[in-house]
Amino acid sequence: MHFVPGVARTIVAGVRAEAPLKLLGPQNHGHAAWVFAATFGGGLVEGDEIRVALDVAPDATALYGTQASTKVYRCPTRTSRQDLEARVGEGGLLVVLPDPVVCFAEARYEQRITVDLAATGSLVLVDAFTAGRSARGERWDFARYASHVEVTREGAPVLFDAIVLDPAHGELRRRMGRFDAFATIVTCGPRAAALVSAASTEPPVRSAAFVESQSPLGDDGVVYRVAGTAVELVTRAVRAKLSALGAVLGDDPFARKW
Repeated sequence: MHFVPGVARTIVAGVRAEAPLKLLGPQNHGHAAWVFAATFGGGLVEGDEIRVALDVAPDATALYGTQASTKVYRCPTRTSRQDLEARVGEGGLLVVLPDPVVCFAEARYEQRITVDLAATGSLVLVDAFTAGRSARGERWDFARYASHVEVTREGAPVLFDAIVLDPAHGELRRRMGRFDAFATIVTCGPRAAALVSAASTEPPVRSAAFVESQSPLGDDGVVYRVAGTAVELVTRAVRAKLSALGAVLGDDPFARKW
């Protein structure tokens, strides 16, 4: 996908998708171009591979999200995976705002997100996942989950963040404890610097249902992490932290989300 600035708003200058991926471009009231990804069949099955390339031109503003949570079905032998590679030009802003990944029992899933920013390019990125279908007794019952996020600026490393959850390293339910959902928010660049409100500096209460932390990322960025005993707690926290996003985009991407 190629996003370029138009007369009054950013437009999608080029887009192409092949099954199992489909891309939707809903209208919005702001100046940014929005694209949402969905999959035929409602999720990823064994061996599915999705690769997405985004190019945000100088001064363009783009949002890339998902229509719903990314559901990963049972994968007995082969891994399902998604790769996102993006470039953001001078003065551009890319918002990567997917719903959480939900791995069903025996699912195998890997994802890699790489973003290269120009000197004045900006990024807002959310990476979230849940315990799975807890209501069906599939809490932390997947076979493997791996997420790798890499952010560079003009090719120089800014952030490398990796999460690997594999029962081979220890029983997942015990390791993940009381928590059912996790999220990481990354902001970087001049147009994203003030988007995330500060995390609480108070130490968490023992057995708290919600915990958060925040770390600086260079001179104009932050990495914010949250864990909660319920998906709804984490969802509300992410939306609250990014409440200023609507003003930046000209429309609120959470307004019509369930």
